[in-house]
Amino acid sequence: MGKFLTRKTLQPIGLEIVGCLLAAIGIYNFAVMAELPMTGFTGVAILINRLNGFPIGVALVILNAPFAILCYRILGRRFFIHSIFCMVLFSMMIDHLAPLFPVYSGSRLLAVLACGAISGSGFAIILMQNASTGGTNFVVLPIKAKWPHLTLGRIYFLADLIPVVAGGLLFDDIDGIIYGLLVSVIFAVVIDRLIYGANAGKLLLIVADDSNLIRDVIQETSGRGCTIWRAHGGYAGTDRQMIMCACDNTQMYRVQRAIVAADPRAFTVVLESSQVAGQGFRRLVVGEKQG
Repeated sequence: MGKFLTRKTLQPIGLEIVGCLLAAIGIYNFAVMAELPMTGFTGVAILINRLNGFPIGVALVILNAPFAILCYRILGRRFFIHSIFCMVLFSMMIDHLAPLFPVYSGSRLLAVLACGAISGSGFAIILMQNASTGGTNFVVLPIKAKWPHLTLGRIYFLADLIPVVAGGLLFDDIDGIIYGLLVSVIFAVVIDRLIYGANAGKLLLIVADDSNLIRDVIQETSGRGCTIWRAHGGYAGTDRQMIMCACDNTQMYRVQRAIVAADPRAFTVVLESSQVAGQGFRRLVVGEKQG
């Protein structure tokens, strides 16, 4: 039993719980109370709730069940198990836990902003564990697996258009359609920023007289390795060496200060890296088959 209760197994579960709570609060305490047309199966469940009072969480479980089987075949056993856990937990939280938190009753525009940011953050945390709460995720992630070059945010936005427009037309709420589309845009941006920003980093290019000194400074300061290139100076016409090092945002500042202290004449260029993968960096797995 103890071998299963490790940080490697408990950390994803803890993050999934946090993600489900944020998603439930963002949707129930802001979107539902502001009567915003929502996206995917969540939007359908909210429509059912507004029409006859049927519990949103229960409706989500019923709607998700057939698609869960499809995702098991496409994305594997691990994704299926974690998604069933998140789906049930999210459904319980949106019906029983979220109502215990204060409900926002102010401007619909502010509700849109809060819903998009809070629920988007929650769903992004869940997706980063290679799991989902069902609904649109069970459609979006197989699409992502088939066409991995597409960003999750873009796929979500396209998948969300029909439920948002349908909900607004059903209740003759044109403003609701506009607000719903705004939620979808914010939701998509937050998901892309958090998911693809998780592997973001910095790329340092350093030209120095003593490349071995800079290499040692980088390793001592950050524990990162580096690559040394032969370079030819265009101004002085001398042969020199260029050091390339990828590091995360926090390490970059420490490395820069250490380089300046070791060699004030070193020429350093800092580049933004949207994603860094490989040894020493976490590889983010989203929408890929595991187990």
